[in-house]
Amino acid sequence: MTSEPSKAPPLYPKSHLLAASGIAALLSLALLVFPSSDVEAKKTTLSLDLESPVEQLKQDQDAVSTEQATNESVASPFAQIDNTTEDATETAETEPAPAVVQEQKAPGHREVIVAKGDTLSTLFEKVGLPATSVHEVLASDKQAKQFSQLKHGQKLEFELTTDGQLNNLHSKVSDLETITLAKGPKGFTFNRVITKPVVRSAYIHGVINSSLSQSAARAGMSHSLTMDMANVFGYDIDFAQDIRQGDEFDVIYEQKVANGKVVGTGNILSARFTNRGKTYTAVRYTNKQGSSSYYTADGNSMRKAFIRTPVDFARISSRFSMGRKHPILNKIRAHKGVDYAAPRGTPIKAAGDGKVLLAGRRGGYGNTVIIQHGNTYRTLYGHMQGFAKGVKTGGSVKQGQVIGYIGTTGLSTGPHLHYEFQVNGVHVDPLGQKLPMADPIAKAERPRFLQQSQPLMARMDQEKATMLASSKR
Repeated sequence: MTSEPSKAPPLYPKSHLLAASGIAALLSLALLVFPSSDVEAKKTTLSLDLESPVEQLKQDQDAVSTEQATNESVASPFAQIDNTTEDATETAETEPAPAVVQEQKAPGHREVIVAKGDTLSTLFEKVGLPATSVHEVLASDKQAKQFSQLKHGQKLEFELTTDGQLNNLHSKVSDLETITLAKGPKGFTFNRVITKPVVRSAYIHGVINSSLSQSAARAGMSHSLTMDMANVFGYDIDFAQDIRQGDEFDVIYEQKVANGKVVGTGNILSARFTNRGKTYTAVRYTNKQGSSSYYTADGNSMRKAFIRTPVDFARISSRFSMGRKHPILNKIRAHKGVDYAAPRGTPIKAAGDGKVLLAGRRGGYGNTVIIQHGNTYRTLYGHMQGFAKGVKTGGSVKQGQVIGYIGTTGLSTGPHLHYEFQVNGVHVDPLGQKLPMADPIAKAERPRFLQQSQPLMARMDQEKATMLASSKR
């Protein structure tokens, strides 16, 4: 019996063999460069670490101070509320529930998001409802018209009956408010639900390494909270010229939380601002009569008869001088005030309570307001674009009240406020004038005040110490 001859290996074209050899070489090289998936994972993690906010902040000029401000946001227990809520919201938006689950929940359920150009009629059409349904809904209840006041990105939820008629319309107007229209035997009934937020206290720390607004935003403060802080310290600190790199602040404030999400801020409870090496403190206190104000930690009033700067965050373009060359008249002429340059339309505030002696035109000052404060003091505000509503000659104004807006009327080269300060008829430099103080805490209320202020100041010290310790790890 003869054995069957062995089969010869198949012959391939030479070009195929060369290509196969090349692929094998490339695979070998890849294995040498990337030996395992574990190494690749470590590199990815390292790359993410290098791109973290803390590492980026180390590249700033004021690295240590900025890192403290950034770490504070992480250390605050309330920052975790923000992160948790944002993650949950993002997951809900980017990973919608499967259609099958939604059908089991409510077969007639429809959701639409308001886009640019949408009206209530177009949204009804998107879910298959006729235009006549819109008129029926809006006519059913006076408050139902709120459904026609649509906002971009607002979500409307429709519940339809088996025959395709509207049974329920629901929308979340804000984090605290939802509105609903439900059909009953006598037509649609409107209902509004307003969630009352839980008010907690939160702490935040920041270091100035650019402007106040930018540094505060980097620390996690909202614009409104930043403005509140500037108003609290506005009697002692001129935020137009006094702020320096390295200044720092600590704030304990009311934080409003609803359904696990931060929905707003309330009053500043206590604050500390270190400006050019000098530290200022402020504590909010409500007396037994229900009147609230800010005082220093030892009970002196933060409030003075005049605020230091009548325009928030403006730039000083010209100072008080008895020998300045006028930019238009081109001759030496005393500049008996301070010029604050700011965008046209920026609000101007009354420096103190008083009576309006003039709200009108006055020569080279253009649109001008002059306020008499008691018998001793008088302030002037020139070059206004216009006057605030209700401000007129013979009327009265309160400290901090908006009296007009930055403009360039009269002899002016650009939009700015010309601000003058007189004491007994004599012009003085508003920036150097010592301002009279308001009354301190009444002696009868001092023990009650200290019971509130001392724990707040101690908490700021403790929070800051914890933040600094964590940043050194």
